[in-house]
Amino acid sequence: MDSQELQSLKNRYDIIGNDAALNSALEIAVAVAPTDIAVLIDGESGTGKDTIPRIIHEHSRRKGGNYFAVNCGGIPEGTINSELFGHVKGAFTGADREHKGYFEEADGGTLFLDEIGELPAATQAMLLRVIQNGEFMKVGSAKVERTNVRVIAASNVNLAHAVSQGKFRSDLYYRLNGITIKMPALRERTSDIHLLFRKFSADFSERNHTHKVNLTHDAIKLITEYRWPGNIRQLKNFAEAVTALETQNFRPTDGRCEVDSLTLRKYLPAEGETAIAVSDPQQQERMSDNDRQMIFNAILKMSHDIEELKRVVYGGGASPVVNEPMSLPPAPADQPHQRMEEIDEQPQTVVENHEQEESLDIVDNERNLIEKALRKHDGHRKSAAAELGFSERTLYRKMEKYGLKS
Repeated sequence: MDSQELQSLKNRYDIIGNDAALNSALEIAVAVAPTDIAVLIDGESGTGKDTIPRIIHEHSRRKGGNYFAVNCGGIPEGTINSELFGHVKGAFTGADREHKGYFEEADGGTLFLDEIGELPAATQAMLLRVIQNGEFMKVGSAKVERTNVRVIAASNVNLAHAVSQGKFRSDLYYRLNGITIKMPALRERTSDIHLLFRKFSADFSERNHTHKVNLTHDAIKLITEYRWPGNIRQLKNFAEAVTALETQNFRPTDGRCEVDSLTLRKYLPAEGETAIAVSDPQQQERMSDNDRQMIFNAILKMSHDIEELKRVVYGGGASPVVNEPMSLPPAPADQPHQRMEEIDEQPQTVVENHEQEESLDIVDNERNLIEKALRKHDGHRKSAAAELGFSERTLYRKMEKYGLKS
């Protein structure tokens, strides 16, 4: 496909951008369209995966047939089989008439199954059968039906990982994965971000008869460096919001409506406030400082509650010695007893030292937290106690314990 044909394809499907990975995805879609090879579209949510199946269908021999796009993740598990394969009258409560499913409606055409990784196991088995030999049964029926449908699937999760975790059938995965078309994330298409912003802003201005928005160089740099976790969908909403609000009080006599990075920044959520779509499901989430602080406060409050409980149980006297020997229950008959020599050989001292270090860490952290809370509230004990989850009396007692002054 030469550059002129590629640009013509982009104009037809309203695709903006010159990124090499995007161009490759479009070229592969056109190349596989005349065949019936299975296509799996991989990419994060909001990257425009739904455009590829339409290109494939409209460049194939099936273009005269029906085309349906189904979001598998948006259909409840209890009705997904009925939606895909149909049901007969009386199949379940409320089934007062026969219903055709997508596979029957799309006979001779193309069916795009988005978020296919969300399908339940039973539906995966039925889908494998219809892809392999074109056979399916409606819910509540024992009659085998036939259909001739090209299935194109897409997923925003790593299906290979889902297979390894037993959440997706390996035989279905290999049936769907004839050719993989990767849709790049917007943060990987940095040169296209400003082009897309201008397109979305101009379209919004034209539809709503508002003025056009122009970005300064620093504003362009800001949106180019932003990660765009919601990809093109997020950028579109962002461009429309900026255009609507920044042109609200703009007058033509003011000249061009220019928006700088300082103004633009208020429309962008902070990186930590937005869940970033991640293609690798094995990536671990990091605990934020606020979450860590909340957990530690909860631990301190639990420690306080235990101390209060001891006072109630033991009448305000000294708590019993916790490290005195305890009698252990006898081991069950079917379990071998551990030899006393093995028990004596355990590194008791190391464990005790480790526990002692952890205890000292908690004490230091508690003292530091109390000091920070008091400084934050200018020595006001009631406010500091409320933030720490203590009563004012408990805070006063702990201040005496650590030699702290308000």
